[in-house]
Amino acid sequence: MANKKIGITGHNGFLGFHLKNQIRYKFKEFEIIDFKRSFFDNENGLSKFIDSCDIIVHLAGLNRHKSSEEIVKTNVQLAETLGVSLIKNKFNGILIFSSSTQEYEDTPYGKSKKKAAEILIEASKSVNFSFVQLIIPNIFGPFCKPYYNSFITTFSHQLIVEEKTEIIQDIKVSLIYVEDVVRQILNTVGLKGINKIEVPHQTERKVSEVLKQLNEFKKTYIENGNFPKLESLFDIQLFNTFRSELNSKEFFPIPHKVNKDERGFFSELIRAYTKGQVSFSTTKPGVTRGNHFHTRKIERFSVIQGDAMIAFRTIGNEDIIQFKLSGKEPSYVDIPVLTTHKIVNIGSEDLITIFWINEHYNPDDADVYFEKV
Repeated sequence: MANKKIGITGHNGFLGFHLKNQIRYKFKEFEIIDFKRSFFDNENGLSKFIDSCDIIVHLAGLNRHKSSEEIVKTNVQLAETLGVSLIKNKFNGILIFSSSTQEYEDTPYGKSKKKAAEILIEASKSVNFSFVQLIIPNIFGPFCKPYYNSFITTFSHQLIVEEKTEIIQDIKVSLIYVEDVVRQILNTVGLKGINKIEVPHQTERKVSEVLKQLNEFKKTYIENGNFPKLESLFDIQLFNTFRSELNSKEFFPIPHKVNKDERGFFSELIRAYTKGQVSFSTTKPGVTRGNHFHTRKIERFSVIQGDAMIAFRTIGNEDIIQFKLSGKEPSYVDIPVLTTHKIVNIGSEDLITIFWINEHYNPDDADVYFEKV
């Protein structure tokens, strides 16, 4: 059976990045059709894109701008351009439109999303393609854009770079993790007709509650090098969001404190306020381990003997970060989620590495995806 062909407008944005990559690694029954933003200004390019797709997910838009009028103008124009081309090309698949709970609020963004939905519904009625309008709560997750997509990422960035944080309104916010939104999107691909779906939120938190927890992450993790208390799935997702704002190239590697005397030396490798699993490996000279990434796991590599090169790269990015670690001065590197990584023995003796991870290994749900650094 042929794979369903799916196109994503706005695939380089926050939600688009996660949707595109989850499809590539977790939902291989779909084939991604390439989209370029320039297609909105190129009638032939947009037509070819539409003709190639069974499913279109429309994420492209403008969230924030100094001009409210520009937000409305941009989002409405994108919907109009897409709608005209869908009608012209007699699209007969399904269009999934990402909207927001701000539709129910008197904001320029909310108004623009509501108007865009109306335009696309009319296009759907005109040529009878299926349409899904998803009303999505506040999305958060790793590699979001500060000052743009999410207050959680903005606070995380500000805390890490020592900027002042400010709460404008201490309201209770409905939140959903980005991976859950991706699943919601892909769960709708078989729907027929015109549908409006209110995506349920994962949790509700006051802004001050989230900021308090992020401050605790900063104190425990950034300042003391320890892993914080992570008692719920939300805690883990929030922590992975927080640490994705770290500049790993500047922050790591971090040396372990070594206490030496005539007997030898002693060092604490990890202090965690959450459950986890500790493992170790020996690696022969010239041998590489890894070339994979995780979507949820929190992982620390500590080199205690030999010489190692640890390299990693965020998936979808070409920039590779490299670190050299030595057992002569034991140190560690923490691996971000969605970051393919490897460790290479670059020395002449066996390399010994201690690994800490926040969950027990489960071969039925390993959260391991292979991709070369």
